[in-house]
Amino acid sequence: MSAQRVISLLPATTEIVCALGFEERLVGRSHECDFPASVKRLPALTEPKIDVNAISRDIQREVSGIVRNALSIYRVDADRLRALSPDLILTQSQCEVCAVSERDLEDALADWMGTPPTVLSLSPERLSDVWDDVTRVGEAMDGRDEAAGITDELRARTARIETSAADLTDRPRVACVEWIEPLMAAGNWVPELVGMAGGANLFGEVGEHSPWMPMEDLAEADPDVMVIMPCGFDIDRTRSELGALMDHPAWSGIKAVRDGRVYLTDGMQYFSRPGPRLVESLEILAEMIHPEEFDFGHEGSGWARL
Repeated sequence: MSAQRVISLLPATTEIVCALGFEERLVGRSHECDFPASVKRLPALTEPKIDVNAISRDIQREVSGIVRNALSIYRVDADRLRALSPDLILTQSQCEVCAVSERDLEDALADWMGTPPTVLSLSPERLSDVWDDVTRVGEAMDGRDEAAGITDELRARTARIETSAADLTDRPRVACVEWIEPLMAAGNWVPELVGMAGGANLFGEVGEHSPWMPMEDLAEADPDVMVIMPCGFDIDRTRSELGALMDHPAWSGIKAVRDGRVYLTDGMQYFSRPGPRLVESLEILAEMIHPEEFDFGHEGSGWARL
C-alpha cells in the first residue's frame, strides 16, 4: 500500500510531492516549506534554534557553535508529529545545517507506539541524484509513472538549455557565492548548472560540498560574472547583506563589479532546493551568463542586478 499520510521536512521534497500530484496526502511540513503557497496551510513541525533574522556573520557563528557541540540546529515537534500518524516521513542527510535531518528525527521517533512510519532520507550531491530522488519519492508513494513523466520533462528542459549553450563560443568565468560572511562558494549541483548554462565555473566542485574561500581568492580569480545566492535568503535580504562584500578593498577591482555583472538571486527559492525548480535555477543562470541568448522571464523575481 502506498503512503497516504506524508510529512515532508524538507522544502525540496514538499515540492516533489506536489509536482507528483500528491499534495492532498501531505499532513505536515517543515517551517521552511512554502512552495507551492498552498502547503502553508499545513502544520509546521519544526523550528530553528538560531535567530534566522540575524546577519550572515552571526548566523554562521551560532551554527558553528551548535555543530561544534554536536547538537541539532532544529527542533522537531514530536508530540504533534505523532498525532498526525504519518505513513511516510521525508527528510534529508545531505546537510544538517540546511534542513532537518535524520538525526533530528531520532528523538521524535524513539518512543513510537505501534508500527513506525517509513523514513525516506535523501542525500543528493549532483543533478542526476536530484532526478533520481524524484523517482524514489514517487516509488514510495506508488507514483512511479508520475515520477517518470516529471523526470523526463525535467531532463528534456535542461538538455535544451545545455544544447543551446554548447553552441556559444563565449564562456564567461563565473563565481557563485553561497554565503556572504564568511565567504562561501556554491558546490554540489551549482557548478554543474553553471556549465550547462554556458559558463566556466571558478569555485566549488560538482558533487562536493560548498567550500569556504577568502575574499582574496575571489579577487584574484577576477570573475566575469558573479552570482550571489545565499542559502535561505531572498533578493532583498541578500541586498541588505552586501556591505560585507562591497566594503572590502578588493571589491571594486573585480571585473564582474567593474562591468556591472554582479547578480543577486533568490537563494531561498532557487539553487539551494534540490527539487524540480533546479530547472528554473538553470534558466536563471542562463539569463545572467548569456543575456543575449536566453530570456525566460525570471528577472525581477528570481534574480536582480546589483
